[in-house]
Amino acid sequence: MTADRAAQFALYAVMLILPLSALVARRSAVKPMLKMALAWIGIFAVGLLIASQRDRLSGVIAMFDDQQVSGTETRIRMADDGHFWADVEINGVSRRMLIDSGATTTALSTQTAKAAGLDLSESPFPVILTTANGQVTARSATAKRVAVGNIVMTDLGIVTSPAFEETDILGMNFLSRLGSWRVVGKTLILSPPRSYI
Repeated sequence: MTADRAAQFALYAVMLILPLSALVARRSAVKPMLKMALAWIGIFAVGLLIASQRDRLSGVIAMFDDQQVSGTETRIRMADDGHFWADVEINGVSRRMLIDSGATTTALSTQTAKAAGLDLSESPFPVILTTANGQVTARSATAKRVAVGNIVMTDLGIVTSPAFEETDILGMNFLSRLGSWRVVGKTLILSPPRSYI
């Protein structure tokens, strides 16, 4: 038996002995104590079975993810707030971004733009944007790689401003480059451009 196996066995033994010793310490009648002991052994056995089969159960757990890849499509389930939030990778930096078909351009917070290493000196002059909260001054740049599920876009234009605070938005300049996008029930389905298929 390897040292890792011995340590694992010892941990399981302790996990089983603790609740059983608590039952013995109560000095209850034998029959109820045996029932309770069997119940604890059953709970322990189920927990051990789940832990040992976690790799096989990962497919079942993935069915409950908010974002899944199905064939060439990426499917995103509507969040409780009624919006679609995507797990996005921008130049290797992972962020949770709001998908907004009302936003013309993908907009990043200053923190995300810096983390993604975007060159904000690319555009010497700031741009004025009209948002739902009024006009804001922003800088423009280009993200070399933006990935959502199995969909990858290169050289995507973005804007960034401190006015966006911590919100990152995936806008129409991303959505319009897709092969298609649609909402079915409470699921947003993104299809890659035809050249990717």
